[in-house]
Amino acid sequence: MEKIYDVAVIGGGSAGVMAALRTVLNNDDTVLFPGTGKDKKKSRAMWVTKVENMPGHLEYKKGIENPNREQLNWLSTESDLKDKFTWLKNRGVTEVKKNGDIFELTDNKGEKYQANYVILCTGVMDVQPKIEGEIDPVFPYANNQTLDYCLRCDGHHVYGKKTGIIGHGNGAGWVAAMLYERYKTPEMKIFTHGEEPEFSDEVKALIEKYGIEVYEGEILSIHGDTKSGKLDGFEVEGSGVVDVEMSFVSLGMIVYNELAKALGADVDDRGFVLTNEKGETNIENLYVAGDLRAGVKKQIYTAWDTAVDSADDINAKIRRIARNS
Repeated sequence: MEKIYDVAVIGGGSAGVMAALRTVLNNDDTVLFPGTGKDKKKSRAMWVTKVENMPGHLEYKKGIENPNREQLNWLSTESDLKDKFTWLKNRGVTEVKKNGDIFELTDNKGEKYQANYVILCTGVMDVQPKIEGEIDPVFPYANNQTLDYCLRCDGHHVYGKKTGIIGHGNGAGWVAAMLYERYKTPEMKIFTHGEEPEFSDEVKALIEKYGIEVYEGEILSIHGDTKSGKLDGFEVEGSGVVDVEMSFVSLGMIVYNELAKALGADVDDRGFVLTNEKGETNIENLYVAGDLRAGVKKQIYTAWDTAVDSADDINAKIRRIARNS
């Protein structure tokens, strides 16, 4: 507790790793809390396999986790500024308080740390569809990217395939329409999974225009090969087995904003944390980067960009204080 770090970075995904990299290379004393094993299982990065929309990521079996670990290993062992980096492996933050100008952080072991600035990178997770009350049936297909979540990352996988979208709101309707417009899929279907459709008139018009079929029955099971992840279709209540070769889930996101809200940070109606253009929240010296931040694309490159903005703004403040002291 005697030591006060310049920056504490919370989260070990794309934004957290870039925030740590940039703050350390800015010569700012940084402590990184990448999260516990349980935290990692709740993160998007843990479940991403191939990353095909980012140059330089194709060779990795874990398209986000593997290059992140490589970068942290280099930063902690080979970088000229490695002494400015404290990497608390398998540590997450359970509580953050602000005492005057200093942030006090408590980790999952009950140990306490202090920092002048905090960059929150705790991210989001996609809501999973439950099949007969469980999410487990989804994993073999999600892990092999035949059941996917982000149309920017993986929309190209629908090319030439019979495609289904799981969801009942406007978001699902727009995903179906956009993917059809972009790739002219041979078939496009929406599965509301037992929920009443909640489409606007504009979305209804697009569904009709593109001949998108809407199935309102509950999905009873997923048909396919669980070893390879090859998807064949969904068994739908009242409709039997409906052919689907590729599917996207559009059920919304779980936003990990608990630490931000506990500090009094403002959030939007979806739970994303509101910031200025540099990522600073309404709480002075509390920054947010990556998917947790409101108003940004949920992509690796935007996570990097927001993290760099926050790290550089913090460094500018540190230099300004030193200059005027």
